[in-house]
Amino acid sequence: MNHGGPGTAVVDDDTRAADPADPADPEADAGHLDHSGIGQPRWARPTLLGLAVLAGLSYTWGARSGSLELYYQAAVRSMSLSWHNFIFGAFDPAGTVSVDKLPGALWVQALSVRLFGFHPWAILLPQMLEGVLTILVLYRAVRRLAGPVAGLVAAGVMAVTPVAVALGRGNISDSLLILLLVLAADATVSALTRRRPGWLLVAGCWVGLAFQAKMMEAWLVLPALGVVWLVAGSGRLARRTLWFGAAVVLAGVVSLSWMSVVSLVPHSQRPYVDGSTSDSLYQQVFVYNGFGRVSTSTPGLTAGTGNGSFTALVDFRLPGTPGAGRLLTGAGGRDIGWLVPLSLVAGATALVSRRRRPRGDPLRAAALLWGTWLVVDLVAFSVLSGINAYYLAALAPAVGGLCGVGVEVVRQHGLRHRKVIAAVLVGAAATGAYGWWLSRPAPAALLVTLAAIDLALLVVGGVLLVGRSRQGGQVETDGTWSRQVVVGLALVLATAVTASGVAAVSLVTDGLGPFDTPYQPASVTRVTQVEPKETLRSLRPGLVLLQQVNGRDRYLSATYTSIIAAPLIILTGQEIEPIGGFTGTIPSPSLGALIHQVRTGQLQTVIAPPVDDARITWVRSHCTVVPPTFGVHSGPIADITIYVCSAR
Repeated sequence: MNHGGPGTAVVDDDTRAADPADPADPEADAGHLDHSGIGQPRWARPTLLGLAVLAGLSYTWGARSGSLELYYQAAVRSMSLSWHNFIFGAFDPAGTVSVDKLPGALWVQALSVRLFGFHPWAILLPQMLEGVLTILVLYRAVRRLAGPVAGLVAAGVMAVTPVAVALGRGNISDSLLILLLVLAADATVSALTRRRPGWLLVAGCWVGLAFQAKMMEAWLVLPALGVVWLVAGSGRLARRTLWFGAAVVLAGVVSLSWMSVVSLVPHSQRPYVDGSTSDSLYQQVFVYNGFGRVSTSTPGLTAGTGNGSFTALVDFRLPGTPGAGRLLTGAGGRDIGWLVPLSLVAGATALVSRRRRPRGDPLRAAALLWGTWLVVDLVAFSVLSGINAYYLAALAPAVGGLCGVGVEVVRQHGLRHRKVIAAVLVGAAATGAYGWWLSRPAPAALLVTLAAIDLALLVVGGVLLVGRSRQGGQVETDGTWSRQVVVGLALVLATAVTASGVAAVSLVTDGLGPFDTPYQPASVTRVTQVEPKETLRSLRPGLVLLQQVNGRDRYLSATYTSIIAAPLIILTGQEIEPIGGFTGTIPSPSLGALIHQVRTGQLQTVIAPPVDDARITWVRSHCTVVPPTFGVHSGPIADITIYVCSAR
């Protein structure tokens, strides 16, 4: 059986795809590949299943509740309590304030909680499933254009990329975003391979749904979809342009649909939009979570502190100044950088080697799709001032796709020439050395072991390839590779991914999550894993007081910012009114509303740090301090005080 890769007309023993260069085909320049399950070698699906199982285990093995972000966890609990909260993405049980992002990904988690109850595993389950599905869909999207070997390489790279593994072990929205974007890429590939441009509309819908999960970041994939369709799609350019324009319009309509409908609901009947000073979802999405992040690091992430004793948020942002350097070195490099240089070289090589092919050449289309995706995201993440490390998981599908394309380019050249073998060996060796350099924070014993493994893999694999090439220079027999070549190439390629795989394993064995990076200092692990648990534990004594004082009041308490409210909502499921929302700066509740709640007996306790906010200033002047404080002096909340307020 032939491998079924592009560049040959053979897809399977009994199935043939249209040859892109066949002049008898009226759309010969559009390209066409097999798009069904037929044509896959017998070993492809079991291998893919093994990768999916491996990925699922890496997402769940030793996963801890400490990897759950408290803010999103509280929002999911609130959204699971009522359909009103669910629809509007309410942060608190009473639905006074929304989450500070669109709630698309949280909807999935909230449904899981409604089904299974409020448990950490019920929140983690959707994340694990989204990660596994991403690997399966990525394989299909890459295979359709570059063949099954390339598809498996892409799936394998995704499975061993540390940031992708870490992302699947938490409750961050990017898991759903990436799945939906890969589905959009797969639908675009369907439009190419089936010559049915209507699939572009499906791709547009997927992008629109991805917008509900992570807002404007979803639109970064549109250039990749547009480039590959306009270059390799079927039909005349005007027709291709029209179809893609329709897909973009549909993506925009789906993206803005929920925002527009909710904006029509009277303000009094829905939560106040967090991240907005005018109760506007459009301001939340396009300013607070959008263009406002280009020139400044996430506006308002740290609330005004007065005397500086209160930090509203543990800073999980990627260290370093904007630029490509922070994506290829340090924490960013250990998250995603391992194969980025190699994938860029692979994509460029594919484009150069296929430059004389017809417009619809499948392998070149694959290089355009994943290459444009990668370059656009690299530029975007290099420009943004404040990004979290887990954002970089969006690069993983493109890196995997380009690595798969690179392997297919090598396969088609057949390793007949020593120059090709030399290029493969040099690329693998350079990538292995770069991976070792990124791994420098690892224990010394691990570094020595990693270097020894890489060297052994490279030497043995190189000997097998070079030895075979000397046997007449012909390494293929009847369209299939000899076992010696397969083993040799596998060993050489393993050199490139060993460091990344070991780093991913370290994340799993250390029980880390989305806010963590491989080999990070213990001080960072304490902030990301230990302090969230300590925060929950330290607040329990205060809950007894709150429940004694407030009784059956509408509000169990009010807190300055959603950050302090989050752990209390997680522990009780009762209303904790977040004064000022996520950053403490939004005008909800107003000072007048807060005074009314206190004087009518709806609210009797307020928890706040010493900040310069008119609402908290009024509380300090009219309410009584309850000693001692909660006793939390580090982590996301610090130096907070309980105030008891009497109705008058």
